[in-house]
Amino acid sequence: MGPQDRRARERAQMRDSILNAARELFAIHGYEGVSMRKIAERIEYSPTAIYLHFADKETLFRELCMQDFRLLSTEFSALANVADPMQRLFGIGEAYVRFGTSHPFHYRLMFMTPPPVAKCDESPYDKDGKGNPETDAYAMLRWTVEEAIKAGAFRPEYTDAELLAQTLWAVVHGVTSMQISLGNDSWLAWRPLEQRTRAVLDAVMHGLARRKE
Repeated sequence: MGPQDRRARERAQMRDSILNAARELFAIHGYEGVSMRKIAERIEYSPTAIYLHFADKETLFRELCMQDFRLLSTEFSALANVADPMQRLFGIGEAYVRFGTSHPFHYRLMFMTPPPVAKCDESPYDKDGKGNPETDAYAMLRWTVEEAIKAGAFRPEYTDAELLAQTLWAVVHGVTSMQISLGNDSWLAWRPLEQRTRAVLDAVMHGLARRKE
């Protein structure tokens, strides 16, 4: 490996260290509670070194948003070929909970940390990615809901794909956030996460599904 390759690798490693430290700090302290200096202290670098990679805190936060939402989209993309949209929705719900509980700092930053006002665009995706089911996790969920509606899988009064997608999202967010916040507490006899996930998905899907004759 030549000097240029080594420097490129070291630069990439340092960038990853900055992102990982920032993600954890944002998730714990919120956007306003974190400074570039605090991030630098966490990884024992000078603030100047961080500014070589990111122009400011807003740019760093934006990069984290895009990186983490791309990771979630990758988890969903593996389910795109499931033919039955209701089965696909069930799989998306399970994948969402697995992702959130396996990456708690990612999840806290994405869905449990208020974004900075006027500092983050409407979507964490670029213009080409927003609304594309292959790269936009919410678009994947909504597209699957739309397919289920067209297939007549939901009760006839449920025709609003946005409403159904946001309802299903709220359900799995509840399971995920509860596990992250309280899952290690011993004051309840917690049932296994997989069982709780399947039970809540089964309940909501059954409640929304068209009754079979």
